[in-house]
Amino acid sequence: MKKAAIFFLCFLILILPSQVFAQRKVPILIYHSIDEFNGHGSKELYVTPKNFEKQMIYLRDHGYTLLTFDRWQDIYKVNKPIFITFDDGYKNNLNAFAIFQELKNERFKPAGTIFVISDFIGRSNRLSKSDIKIMADSGIISFQSHTATHPDLTKIKNYEYELKGSKDKIQKITGKPVHALAYPYGNFNNKVTAETKKYYLFGLTTTPEPFSEKGIKDELYLLPRIYIKYSTTLDDFAKIVDGE
Repeated sequence: MKKAAIFFLCFLILILPSQVFAQRKVPILIYHSIDEFNGHGSKELYVTPKNFEKQMIYLRDHGYTLLTFDRWQDIYKVNKPIFITFDDGYKNNLNAFAIFQELKNERFKPAGTIFVISDFIGRSNRLSKSDIKIMADSGIISFQSHTATHPDLTKIKNYEYELKGSKDKIQKITGKPVHALAYPYGNFNNKVTAETKKYYLFGLTTTPEPFSEKGIKDELYLLPRIYIKYSTTLDDFAKIVDGE
């Protein structure tokens, strides 16, 4: 009887945690513009500041932990891990930064990742070097790479400039490590992942599903992400993050 009890205890300690972690689903969300839609570009790539704030309050009130990629291993340690990412580095991402600052308290520590196009830094509708430095120094926003010029990586040859060049430029501005790359348009192939592995620890796609560990080859270079759009209601958002 004692042997059976000991065996069962060992089973619980050794087997169940790995099963739980293997089945754990971690949403990685994509945003672009956090602003009122002004008639320029695709409306669905906007989320109003009011809606973004409601979504972040939902995460706060439902016990989510917002992570950045330098804390990737914490997906196994924290309650309800989630990643908030923004593509392209638009100036209006300052609205998201302000909302994060407003919501921050002892219990809720907002954090997000902006995948910036390094050669577009400082353009009229993009974040400036000083914007990036202020946000990075706050500890709230992590800046990672969306390449140098936003090409389709499956159709280029100069990977060093797009991947290493953008990484070096962003690191020089922030003084912090860049170890994640979001593939422009979500496009990748075996060549792209092989080149990405030379300079980065993570590669992000636009495959619309939460991350769950499957043990496949190059898993961390095939990370899926889910779009949050202008038309995403709070009920839709809850279903996305809660995996319903």
